[in-house]
This record gives sequence, structure tokens and C-alpha cells, in this order.
Amino acid sequence: MDLSIGEVAERSGLSVHALRFYEREGLFANPVRRLSNGRRIYHQEDLEWLAICTKLRSSGMSLAMIRQYIELVRQGPGNEHERLELLRRHERDMEARIRELREALDVMRHKVRIYQDHVVRGEADRLWNPSHPDTAAGAGAQQECRPPATGAG
Repeated sequence: MDLSIGEVAERSGLSVHALRFYEREGLFANPVRRLSNGRRIYHQEDLEWLAICTKLRSSGMSLAMIRQYIELVRQGPGNEHERLELLRRHERDMEARIRELREALDVMRHKVRIYQDHVVRGEADRLWNPSHPDTAAGAGAQQECRPPATGAG
């Protein structure tokens, strides 16, 4: 089934501009085919690859790493261990970012609780303000900046 760039944009959720960018950057698993008049023609496997490729991008995989993965795929059988190692390396990077995000989320949740408590008590004006250090006693400012230790490392 031949698809136009507009149809692929609609089905993939990517813009026509993004599809052209992916092509320019060499991010398609197979070269994009063209008709004699220069119009791009896509196939179902292009859509399937785009679904994978967009997940790799949204997971934080760099364009360089995606290109490296695609090049390995294009080479065909025999380099599966290299592909696996590339994917494992990215998986480890993602896990590290998720840990960082969880720590940041813990800080945000702690700050939300502090602000909620102060607003409910009518003491929002006592929240730490670096422009007016006298508005919060030292311990209160420290309390707002760091979540309590949970011991769950």
C-alpha cells in the first residue's frame, strides 16, 4: 500500500516537516522511495519503523544513537549483539534519568505539601523568600528546600 507524506503524517501523528527532517537525518530504516515526479512514497513498514523511532526519540535516545542503531539494522544479520548492547546502554541511561526524575518529583511533592500547609494556615507570607531572608527562620528555609530523608535510598 503506497502512502503519501500527508497520509503518513496523519497516521503517525508527525508533521510533514518532521517526516522530512527524519528523512534528511537518515532516520528511516529504508530510504524513502520517490515517484518519477519526486513525490515521496511510504509503505506500511515505514509507519511501523516511525512508531519505533518516535518512541526511541521520546525516550531520550539521541539522533546519533538512532542512526547507529539503524545502520546496524541495515547491515543485516550478524550484529545482533551490538544492537543489543546499544539498546541496553540506552535502557541504563533511561533508568538513571527515571531515578533523577523520581528524586525531583519527591522534592516537588515536598514543596507542594509545604505550600499547601502554609496556605491553609494563612501563613503563606512566612514561606522562604531569598529576597527577604528575614521572612523565614533558617530551619524553615532548609525545610522548604529539601524533602525529609525517607531512608529508602
